[in-house]
Amino acid sequence: MAHPFVTNADARSRIVSPSDPKEVKALFNSIAPQYDQLNSWFSFGQHLIWKQMAVNWSGPFPGATCLDLCCGSGDLARMLAKVAGDKGTVIGLDFAEEQLKRAEKIAYLKTGDNRVQWIQGDALAIPFDAGTFDSVTMGYGLRNVADIDKSLAEIWRVLKPGGNVAILDFHRPSNERIRNFQTWCLENVVVPVADRFGLYEEYAYILPSIERFPEGPRQVELAKATGFVHPVHYAIAGGIMGILVAHK
Repeated sequence: MAHPFVTNADARSRIVSPSDPKEVKALFNSIAPQYDQLNSWFSFGQHLIWKQMAVNWSGPFPGATCLDLCCGSGDLARMLAKVAGDKGTVIGLDFAEEQLKRAEKIAYLKTGDNRVQWIQGDALAIPFDAGTFDSVTMGYGLRNVADIDKSLAEIWRVLKPGGNVAILDFHRPSNERIRNFQTWCLENVVVPVADRFGLYEEYAYILPSIERFPEGPRQVELAKATGFVHPVHYAIAGGIMGILVAHK
């Protein structure tokens, strides 16, 4: 369904291509100022619960070295830092500079310090040595990389043996009614509201990115092929979200 204020041709021309890294980077730079507020509205505040679930499944511990990939405004990184504590190390990595600036500002406002190191970098070429991290999280990032296999391989590389990764993202529900409801909400609620903030193309991008994203069972297969052991995909929020958990 086209947006009510644009023609079908205009809508197609304005939607970001999920496979174009430059467009995705520009998208997340532009969305940074409104990102948290819109996410809270669209998830009815539940996104923080889902993120905490991912952090818990990634297995951080006091003194751990943790990485939050595609960290955005830093919710998961700050959650990791609470567990890792003063003796731990937490890196928040994102390729969108504006997201990192916002993450650092939010962290200072919320905690009065900055226990997280914010680094600009690429999830397809993580700038750390092999076996660096005890715990890795990724929230709404794997769906946006240009090469999912390569990103998983990079995560496997930088994890220590015995480490865990937890990847939170949108998921296409297996139930057709729920899937249709997800599509309806995105087209008739999420995108029109985002358009009022001047962010039509940024949120119209979500649906095509979900459609190209592997479903849970396929994510498990990809994780196994990468070398992870005991990968499990948990469908949450009625199946519209999912968390892939895997062990090295």
